[in-house]
Amino acid sequence: MKALVLFSGGLDSTTCLALAIEKYGADEVIALSVSYGQKHTREIDAANAIAAHYGVKLQTLDLAAIFADSDCSLLKGSSQEIPKESYVEQLGDTNGKPVSTYVPFRNGLFLSSAASIALSHDCEVIYYGAHADDAAGSAYPDCSQDFNDAINRAISLGSGRQLRVEAPFVGKTKADVVAEGLRLHAPYELTWSCYEGGEQPCGLCGTCRDRAAAFAENGVEDPALTIK
Repeated sequence: MKALVLFSGGLDSTTCLALAIEKYGADEVIALSVSYGQKHTREIDAANAIAAHYGVKLQTLDLAAIFADSDCSLLKGSSQEIPKESYVEQLGDTNGKPVSTYVPFRNGLFLSSAASIALSHDCEVIYYGAHADDAAGSAYPDCSQDFNDAINRAISLGSGRQLRVEAPFVGKTKADVVAEGLRLHAPYELTWSCYEGGEQPCGLCGTCRDRAAAFAENGVEDPALTIK
């Protein structure tokens, strides 16, 4: 069996990659890194470093053109600043809509693209790192259990039941993800989660705040902050 991991170089997808390697072995795992017009390349750099660390095949895909008209604050063409509040604070201003860092239907697009690539490599499963904290309050609706169930069914049907989707953390918190990654000795020192592209994580954006809280709940310091 082969597995394809949708891989950003961040904490969640790195934990997924470590989990897939534990289960299938590095030779049977492909990591897929997608460029979508981000304001920086730190995620891509991290993905390359982590793939090299594990010795897994890294395939890249450029989908930036699809988001050319989006004003998502993560993207190069956006007129919006990246928020420096927690997701809970941001959701208070969205009237039930996703937060401004939600890239339109990103997981749907990425997983559909990944399905075609996975089938071409005779993979039987796609892993991605959605977790319950991101889905809370519809901050990122394409990280929810309902979305995962629907996309898994669609990809299974559309592939003639050759392929399935697994989101091993979809019902778990980011602290749970960190706990699993620590068990797996995931190279968190190589990861990049911050929405900004500076020399150091900003510590203020939603993902930095969530990441810091997740490590704190596990009683350890974030190695990406102590080494970079």
